[in-house]
Amino acid sequence: MINFKLLVLSLFFFITFHISGQNYTFGLSHIDDPNVKIPRGGSTKGPSVVFDNKESSLDLIYLKKNKIDKDRQAILNLAGEYVVYFDFVELIGFEDNYEPSRPYQSWATEYVEVIENQSNFISLQHILVMYFENEDGSISEPMVVKHWREDWRYQNRNLNVFIGYNKWQKSIIKRKNARGTWSQSVFQVDDSPRYQSYGKWSHEKNISYWISNETSRPLPRREASVRDDYDILKGINTITITPNGWTHEQSNKKFHIAKNIIIAKETGLARYIKIKDFDWDSGRKYFEDTSVFWKEVRNVWDKILKENGNITVFKSVDNKTMVSSMFELANELANQNDLIKLNNEINATLNQFIEIN
Repeated sequence: MINFKLLVLSLFFFITFHISGQNYTFGLSHIDDPNVKIPRGGSTKGPSVVFDNKESSLDLIYLKKNKIDKDRQAILNLAGEYVVYFDFVELIGFEDNYEPSRPYQSWATEYVEVIENQSNFISLQHILVMYFENEDGSISEPMVVKHWREDWRYQNRNLNVFIGYNKWQKSIIKRKNARGTWSQSVFQVDDSPRYQSYGKWSHEKNISYWISNETSRPLPRREASVRDDYDILKGINTITITPNGWTHEQSNKKFHIAKNIIIAKETGLARYIKIKDFDWDSGRKYFEDTSVFWKEVRNVWDKILKENGNITVFKSVDNKTMVSSMFELANELANQNDLIKLNNEINATLNQFIEIN
């Protein structure tokens, strides 16, 4: 089962890249201070991976005849087994004496699994399975995290928008604006809401991509641990299917609520590259053992979000975090098949961290 201290410490991992012995950071070439250009983090390494270079991921999309089938296939193409590289750099500041934060670089190995597949709804669960290279060259035992989830819904008009101060507000999209779009709803590791956005998929012979509307979200973990000078990340997301995986581009503005200003802009890129011959067994076993529990958690959250206009979600109450509470409950009730008992226990736990406004 999951070690919660390891979970909190290891949800994100840092790695420093060097080119010819010198750091290179896009967009910061005008700054003399080399420390600003050194990415945050240390030098964590994992075992080498084998890239999977079989048939192009784009072929299945191109073969579909109509637009919605192409859209659905593009979303289904997000599933797979990946090594992921994350790069973020703050490019522009809008305050006097602005100094950019250090860039962020990290990596992960994770697989993405289709957990629901309906004509107008697809749900994808991300599972981290990480191995680390020890100082003596040996490889650690796997570290498993049920990671984030993304739900895709066709012509969805009901969104829950993050407005700051841990609050989400229900928003109704006009029917004409929702026509032909897919919403992407992203949920955190404990299945609490993170952000929702919507946009249209576009398809050409050798490229498929989805671009969101501007979307508000809480500070990401990579920022929340080191920043307190802004409250909301407002971003436009672009997801592009590539021959060997997919990419997630972000164009983000960092918004300070009280000052009502944007303090800086950043760009980010996550590359999901297909790999093969990797041992995912520990992740698959964990999710299989707890799948009934997490499905009921999804059902409870779905009901909460549908039935309430505004909600506040607290990360911690009385020195107890929601994420640790939910993962402890998952371990405790992993073999529980009584859905009424599951529902009651999940609601009782979540009610400690949720306020209906």
